[in-house]
Amino acid sequence: MIAFLIKRLFHALLVMFVISLISFAIQDNLGDPIQQMVGQSVPESEREALREELGLNDPFAVQYMRFVANAAQFDFGYSYIFNEPTTQVIMRHLPATLELVAATTFLIIVLSVPIGVYSAIKPRAWLSRFFMGASIVGISIPVFLTAIVLIQIFAIGVSWSPFPTDTGWGSWLNELVSTQGGMPAYGRGNPIPVFGTWETNFASLEGLSYLVLPAISLASIMLPLFIRLIRAEMLEVLQSDYVKFARAKGISPRRIYFLHALKNTMLPVITVGGVQIGTLVAYTILTETVFQWPGMGLMFLDAIERSDIPLIVTYLMIVGLIFVITNTLVDLIYGLINPTVKLTGKPA
Repeated sequence: MIAFLIKRLFHALLVMFVISLISFAIQDNLGDPIQQMVGQSVPESEREALREELGLNDPFAVQYMRFVANAAQFDFGYSYIFNEPTTQVIMRHLPATLELVAATTFLIIVLSVPIGVYSAIKPRAWLSRFFMGASIVGISIPVFLTAIVLIQIFAIGVSWSPFPTDTGWGSWLNELVSTQGGMPAYGRGNPIPVFGTWETNFASLEGLSYLVLPAISLASIMLPLFIRLIRAEMLEVLQSDYVKFARAKGISPRRIYFLHALKNTMLPVITVGGVQIGTLVAYTILTETVFQWPGMGLMFLDAIERSDIPLIVTYLMIVGLIFVITNTLVDLIYGLINPTVKLTGKPA
């Protein structure tokens, strides 16, 4: 385990070096920061003096080494927009993004596992066919369109009846979607402080209501993928010899499905899931824009529009760090689920 952690730490440092080099190299193509910091009436002499003060006239290697030395102390410079350290700006927006990703991950896990297992156990059932058809539709629809439809139905309301009125749940859903100003679809509401400046929407029902529509929209990207992946892996595992042997011994189907088969199904799912859950942090840009969710995605777009280069570079570094940490945790979970997987890569 120690050897694996050392190797992963070396790989993480190498990946972060590449990310930092790319992020720093593209900053010259993101606009002129001096133009964003001063007005048009400022003379060129003062612009050059400010450029010299910020070290923008130094050679690339000098600027990069200065950047790496400061980044090692978690100092990425000052934001041109907010006039404060970029790490403070990121930490102010990070809780909202992580909260949205956490709610989305919860929805994906709670829905994909039972739906995927059921679709594998009863592949010819009409409900399984419905789930597979719906998953194709879900993969095909972009997240911003899903978000707009959800806002129209559950926040603005509709004048027509989308659900059957001859059932109790249908009447309740029709009443819900036809109510003007139903679900909140703008901003984050009033999150409750829980730790210093860290605020959360999980601490109140009102806060959770602001999370519902953004989380469902963001989950629509990954949920169909996980349903189909779990179903495909489960179908393959159910055809294996040890499952047939367990059935021959008279073990209950529930124990076979959820103890023996599902455990082995989860290995490839975790491989894909670890990467995709990290990708959700980047996918939040569209969701946060539609719902005006005050997270890092919305902040990143604002930084691009206003050429806040230090903030852009800091965002790329933080997202890269999240990817590295996520992939390392996935490898560690491998060993917990299946002890036969050797983390060090040495043969058993």
